[in-house]
Amino acid sequence: MPLTIAVFSDVICPWCYLGKRRLERALDQLGLRETAAVEWLPFELNPDMPAEGMERALYRARKFGAERSAQLDAQMAELGRQDGISFAFERMTRTPNTRRAHMLIAAGMHVGRADPVVGALFRAYFEEGRDIGDSDVLLDIGVAAGLDRDLVVEALCSEKLTQLVENIEQQAAQMQVTGVPFFIVDRKWAVSGAQPTEQWVEMIQNRQND
Repeated sequence: MPLTIAVFSDVICPWCYLGKRRLERALDQLGLRETAAVEWLPFELNPDMPAEGMERALYRARKFGAERSAQLDAQMAELGRQDGISFAFERMTRTPNTRRAHMLIAAGMHVGRADPVVGALFRAYFEEGRDIGDSDVLLDIGVAAGLDRDLVVEALCSEKLTQLVENIEQQAAQMQVTGVPFFIVDRKWAVSGAQPTEQWVEMIQNRQND
């Protein structure tokens, strides 16, 4: 049976970007990139974030303190370099509300384009410093990722997709998912955190040998 992986993540989580890259490298090494079914599920790290987002420096200072925030960014930038991700924290001016980004991903999932959408959102936020809470930015990202423009416009204001995101996040809470990335492989076993590529290769090989 094809490998299935459900991923709870948020597009403003650097560990989720790192986790995506490491998983992809493992799938490439195993020759499973084209056959594995990866499902991207919403998990808002800041569900109470104002719709317009807020200044990132202020958000980070409140959460970690300015000095600790700078240290964390530097550490993550180094980890990113090791996995081919060019984190550009100096370009990032806002921490967005990610609800509509998740709605865009859900729309992409319905037409088989969720993975390109997720990748484009990560790149836009972490490497280009774009505000992925802004509807115009999300429209550009969705279209560039291969979605129909009208589909994106509809998705960003869809009550149905809003409810879908909320329902899945409630399911995550019921499953006691408290942090991301959180992976569920073959609907059987869970993997928490951005595991190294080598660990993924070993785990998937063990699954294939069972």
